[in-house]
This record gives sequence, structure tokens and C-alpha cells, in this order.
Amino acid sequence: MTGLQEMVFIDEIALQAKIAKRAADRLIETHDTFDKIEVWCSIQSILVAAGNVSKILWPSSKKYKQRGERLRQMLKVENDNPISDRKFRNHFEHYDERVEDWFKNSPSAVYIDQAMNPSLQSRNLNTHRGYNSFNNTLVFRSADTRASCPIVPLYAL
Repeated sequence: MTGLQEMVFIDEIALQAKIAKRAADRLIETHDTFDKIEVWCSIQSILVAAGNVSKILWPSSKKYKQRGERLRQMLKVENDNPISDRKFRNHFEHYDERVEDWFKNSPSAVYIDQAMNPSLQSRNLNTHRGYNSFNNTLVFRSADTRASCPIVPLYAL
């Protein structure tokens, strides 16, 4: 990889980190107004930006594996960095597939989506996507994650 290529990828990582930061700031600002569209716009922006960085640093194609290794080495990014795991982001990225699977496999006719402040106590498998502003938790069915989690590792880069 040439110096120019390295610079292009590092600039892209920096851009994605700034996008995630701005989206996180917007998400926090919605806590007062709770604009549902802005909440989900911000969450989606954070997940997409983190996913874009993940794909640069941990390419899925073996063809680009060396590029990812080189950039992680340059930026001193550990292999176990939370951004490397795209499973949660994929729930949102491939939401259409999750919906198809849900209706194919679920005996329940209950379907809850874009829940705001879902219960902290129970894991409602009928809640597809949920955001809890009290503890900044993002929920997809029974899988939880901190909505801010992708941002912290982005800043560390």
C-alpha cells in the first residue's frame, strides 16, 4: 500500500469518526425533545459510520486483508476492538431480512419497532429496534448494546 493510499484510508476513518461524533451529539440533544426521527437518524448514522470504519480496518474479503492489518498496525488498533464486531450493526443494515425471518419463524403476531425507552427490566423479544435514553442502550430483539459503544473506539483511532 502506498503512502497516498494510507492517507486516503486514514482520512476516511477520520471523516467517519466525525460523522459518528456529530450523530452522537445530535442523539444526546434529542433527549430533551425526543424527536423520534432524529433519534433514529442519529442512531443509524452512528452504526453506519462505525460499520464503515470496521470494513476498512477488518475487510471481509481476503483480497484486502493486508490493507486492514497494515492500517490497524499504523493506528495501533487491537484486533479485539469493539468496532471489529459488525453483528449488531448488521441487524440494522439487514433489517429487511430480519423482518422476513421474524414473520416466517415467529409464532407471535406482536411486532414492536422503534420503541422509545423500552423496559430496562425485561427482554421483550417482540421489540425489534428500541432505544433507551435513560441508559443510552440500543436494543434489537433480545440483543443489547450501548449506543455510544462504537463512538468511543472511533475516538481512540
